[in-house]
Amino acid sequence: MALRLPQSAEGLHLRTVMLSYALGAVGGFAAKALHLPLPMLLGSLLAVGTASVTGMKLAGHLPQVPQKLRQYFIPIIGVAIGGAFSPDILSEAKLWWPSLLALCLFIPAVHFVGYRALRATGRVDPITAYFGTAPGGLIEAVQMGEEMGADPRMLTMLQFLRLILTIILVPLAFTWITGHAVGSAGGTTMGATTVPLTIQDALILAAAAIVGAWLGMKSNLPAGMITGPIILSGAAHLAGLTATVPPGWLIALTQVVIGTSLGVRFAGTPASHFVTGVRLAVLNVALTIGAATAVAFLLARHVHEPPAAVFLAFAPGGLAEMALIALSLQMSVLYVTAHHIARIILAVTVARLFANRIRR
Repeated sequence: MALRLPQSAEGLHLRTVMLSYALGAVGGFAAKALHLPLPMLLGSLLAVGTASVTGMKLAGHLPQVPQKLRQYFIPIIGVAIGGAFSPDILSEAKLWWPSLLALCLFIPAVHFVGYRALRATGRVDPITAYFGTAPGGLIEAVQMGEEMGADPRMLTMLQFLRLILTIILVPLAFTWITGHAVGSAGGTTMGATTVPLTIQDALILAAAAIVGAWLGMKSNLPAGMITGPIILSGAAHLAGLTATVPPGWLIALTQVVIGTSLGVRFAGTPASHFVTGVRLAVLNVALTIGAATAVAFLLARHVHEPPAAVFLAFAPGGLAEMALIALSLQMSVLYVTAHHIARIILAVTVARLFANRIRR
């Protein structure tokens, strides 16, 4: 009889779950040895994703992990981001309004272009194409699309592939530009700090993560599991209660959990369906990343941020993942985070505003 996880994750086999995480960790360390960008995240994602797509069995089952576990690790990234708060952040934020205004135009523009491009292929229906190209709010987009009659499997695949392709392509691009692997031994070390982590610091950071995540979800903040910890951690650092961040090994573990949870999403997907989804997602992501690149060079001098930071702020990846890249490069992490929170709000709002028109 197969071992099972507790009731909250019934249906998952313990041995398979443990082997899935082990495979993710092996992929992460292999990627680190190869000096790939964000190795623990990308390595685990690619290893588990490949196993899922090819139908590889672990202890008799396709790779699987409890998706809720990812949510418990996301606050760690929020606490690390909060460590970048400093008294001069408010003066810096006053300079961000041009790019925040540009974001209000960027989101509906790239959504429209992506939608038209996917419809032109003739491979997906209007509702699936519309919600599948929403440049943010993955969970909300999938939920709204399913309620309006979209193809749930293709819609989910398009949204997850948007996230995954961005996570893969953006670090590779930065590795090519900077000449060293982003977030690997060849680059800066995420979570590194010259201030030792004391028991008091650990308790403060843990409180910021737990209470911040709870408040973020209760108050319906966008991406509340990470936004809440960012706010409380930032407040603790501004108040001088702590001057350190989570250790590098904990952030590396978080990356393995996130990468593995994304990789198992493709378990059981027919090869033909997967190939179609990849082609459509590559088209959409190429258009969005191209637009983000153009915006980065146009706006950089107006917001007093490097083009790389502006690009990260407009890239169609997840908030946690793009923040990880900003952390690894030690560049404008609060600027990037603020724009991704706004991106999620705008993407969901735009999707809702025009949904009925697309259905008609």
